[in-house]
Amino acid sequence: MDMNSIMASQLRSLQSTVKMSVLNNALSMNTAAATEMLNSLQNQPVATHPHKGASVDVQA
Repeated sequence: MDMNSIMASQLRSLQSTVKMSVLNNALSMNTAAATEMLNSLQNQPVATHPHKGASVDVQA
């Protein structure tokens, strides 16, 4: 096996490792953002519906 083949193989392996690292970091950031968003939903006041329950339509 010549030196070019060895280096090409190592480069492909390094590229794959870097891609996986970048994807893992992106997934981690998205997970953290989603968790923060879901936790902030509990702190928001409950909005009442503008007309639900205020009137009854009994037309037949």
